[in-house]
Amino acid sequence: MRSPLALVPRSALPHRLAPRTLRGRLSLVALTTAALLMTILTAVFNTVVRHHLQAQADDELRARAAVVATTVDTGGRTVRVLKASDDGLLDSNVWIYAGSTTVEQPPSPAPEIDRAAGLLAARADGDCTTVEDDRPVRLCARPVAHGRLAATVVTALDLSPYRSSAELLLLGSLALDAVMLACTYALTRLAVGRALRPVRDMSDQAIRWSAVESERRFGTVAQPTELARLGASLDSLLDRIRAVLRHERRLTGELSHELRTPLSRIIAELDWWRSRPRTEAETLATHRTLTEAAESMRTICDTLLGDAREEARDDAATAPGTAEVLPVLRRLAAHQEEPVRSRIVVTAADDRLEAGVSPALLERIVGPLLANALRYARSGVTVYIEHVGHVPPTWPGHPLPDTETAGPTGSAVRIDVTDDGPGVPEAFLGQLFQPGRRADPYDGHGGAGLGLPLARRLARSAGGEVHHDPAHTAGARFTVTLPAG
Repeated sequence: MRSPLALVPRSALPHRLAPRTLRGRLSLVALTTAALLMTILTAVFNTVVRHHLQAQADDELRARAAVVATTVDTGGRTVRVLKASDDGLLDSNVWIYAGSTTVEQPPSPAPEIDRAAGLLAARADGDCTTVEDDRPVRLCARPVAHGRLAATVVTALDLSPYRSSAELLLLGSLALDAVMLACTYALTRLAVGRALRPVRDMSDQAIRWSAVESERRFGTVAQPTELARLGASLDSLLDRIRAVLRHERRLTGELSHELRTPLSRIIAELDWWRSRPRTEAETLATHRTLTEAAESMRTICDTLLGDAREEARDDAATAPGTAEVLPVLRRLAAHQEEPVRSRIVVTAADDRLEAGVSPALLERIVGPLLANALRYARSGVTVYIEHVGHVPPTWPGHPLPDTETAGPTGSAVRIDVTDDGPGVPEAFLGQLFQPGRRADPYDGHGGAGLGLPLARRLARSAGGEVHHDPAHTAGARFTVTLPAG
């Protein structure tokens, strides 16, 4: 029978053991780094301590051997040991050899230690060695050669106190490491938590602001560099969310408004057709009416949805920018197909005039006016660009020259789109900019009556206006006024 652990994929185990929060992960990284660093430092420290204690033991052994060597007489025929007042203290754990012959040794030495002392004396090189018997013992040899004969003094020292000190230091350093790691983990969690608290607060605020479509933004609050960049990103997302919601509401409203009329026609025709038996001619007429209404609904949907896709893809509809008006409008005219292109004349009072909108938005504002003028013009269309210092007060509903939306001096750029067609019927002037309204739906020209309202809406979103000039009687003239760049 398999264990429950065997049923869990191996690759899933580390992910489950890893902390879920960023604070936990950063704290774990800090703890792991600190543990690795402290392990290395502890190992180095205790290695140095052990070598230092062993060096102290060797120094003590050599000092004792040097003192004992002063009591060894090698000037006669045999090696003699001179007696001293502290002879018992000096003879403790001391071997004296004349060549390989033992002259003096401690009483009842351990065999392993006695054998190691003999080997050191035989080498006669002043070396040291450690014997691991019941207790660790360190032995050092010192040659005595200041007479005719050669002798060797070997001293021994119990290393148990030194090793006890080293082990005590190791335990102390491990305890200190544990305390340091605990403090590191706690302080890291506290510091990371305090550092991430503004991020959490900003996220909560962004959620609240996006839910109520607030005008508040993070860019107005002084923040550290990292939080300022996060605030700028959240501000951009909030602006996009607000634009998407605004586009969605506008699209829903326009679809509801524009589809109501053809849908009402369809319902009325069906109710009329079902009210009593109809002739074949009346049925065909009803079918034609239903087809026209359905085509109108499709055109309205295609136009509005296409406009919504353009605005979603091109943030220039609401983003600030500048555009050289004359090159943009000449490029717009050049995109028309022949022979329509040759019927457009684009001129300007100043070739360097700039509008305070992006080139894409300028094209989307003027494009419907140009298409409408080409649809009804008899011979040609004239586009004229000039700079105006102020907006005539006779233009109703015009927001300029507000200095926040216009140029630095409240000035504007005016674009006149003039055609030599039949003009706008006087009775239709009040409905000219209402979505879905056409002066003559059966004039043979396509369109859903949405171009002029869309152009005005986009112009107003940039602080401008689209206006029909009723004083121009030889055709139609539409004027676009935008803030100067």
